[in-house]
Parts: sequence; C-alpha cells; structure tokens
Amino acid sequence: MEETQAGVFAATHPLVQHKIRLLRKKETNHKCFRDLVKEISSLLIYEATRSLPIEDVTIETPCGECSGKKMVGRVAIVPVLRAGLGMMEGAIQTIPSALIWHLGFYRDEKSLQPVAYYNKLENYIDQVRDPKMTAIVVDPMLATGGTLAASIQTLKDAGSQNIIVVAIIGAPEGVATVKKAHPDVPIFLGSLDKCLNEVGFIMPGLGDAGDRQFGTQ
Repeated sequence: MEETQAGVFAATHPLVQHKIRLLRKKETNHKCFRDLVKEISSLLIYEATRSLPIEDVTIETPCGECSGKKMVGRVAIVPVLRAGLGMMEGAIQTIPSALIWHLGFYRDEKSLQPVAYYNKLENYIDQVRDPKMTAIVVDPMLATGGTLAASIQTLKDAGSQNIIVVAIIGAPEGVATVKKAHPDVPIFLGSLDKCLNEVGFIMPGLGDAGDRQFGTQ
C-alpha cells in the first residue's frame, strides 16, 4: 500500500492491480465481475487490517510450547447496500469470525446526496459501542463520498469508536469529502482514479458496480 495522503492508502500489489484491470473491462460479465470483487476485497481487507491490535499468548503445538499472537477485540464488516454485499463475501473469507452489520443508502442521481433506508444498529448497540470492536465499512466505489461519509457518521452516532473504510475504486473528490468529515478514519483503496464526471461517476472507473455485480445494467 502507498500512502497517497495522510490516512489514505492505495494498493500497489501486482495481484490487486491485475484484478482491477479485469474488473474495469466492459466485456467482463456479471459473474466474473462478482468473483473479482470478492477476490479484490479479500486482498484489500488483508491490507486494511494490518494495524489491528494483537497480544502475545502461549500455545501448545504437537511438539511443545510456543509463543504466538492473538487478535484483540472483534471485527464487524459493514457493507453499504447494495453494492457492498459483494465485498462482504471477500471480507468474511479473510475474517470468518467477523460480524456483519448492514447499512442501506442510495445516492439520489439528481442531487448526488445519500438517502438512508436501512439501519439496524440499535439491535446490537452493545457490540457497536464496544471499544475493542473495529467496524470496516465496505463499498466498491468511493465516488462523491457522500454515502460513505454518511455511513461513517451513522456508525459514530451509534457509538462506534474504531472505523476503517475499504473501497475498490476511489475518486479524489470523494476521498476529500470523507477526510474532511472524518479525518480520523483511514481509507484503503484498490485504486485512486482521476476524477468524477459531470454526473458523479468515477473516471475512468468501471461503471455502476451494483449493476455490474447483479446483472441489472
């Protein structure tokens, strides 16, 4: 990962770059697209969790005693519906013990502002407020940044103290929006692209990640 600015990291690993190339191609069908989203997400989650706290423990191997490392606390994957669902699969493949919290936002195509429609955090509020819990928000596209900024604010309002954002493609405008609202939240990207176009799509981007995952284009 390369730190492009304070708290913003873009992938440099050859596997991630190779898979993102395939993801961008307009010829990639929705099944292959979903598979690639899952694979890339697993690799990005691996990078994004490298700073999670660990502690020393002693274990017994078949040959004797040995020291090891144990993660401290728990992780919750927070997919932003609907496009984030594909990333969730890759995330839980990397962290099978992770909890899953869903947040539902859609972007109004005229105003480009996020509109909330799903939030059940109150049902497990003690977990959300646990200081040893890390919430990883996943959404394939960090475009205008409004939806991710709203998702982070929703988690903070519920009492979440440790939040990480993972996205496959990001635009500078979206990164700036999220960092302005939440400078304490690190952002991990597969690629930081050039800009947004006049209707808020990332350029060169990959189109609509939700439509391309679910074959609704």
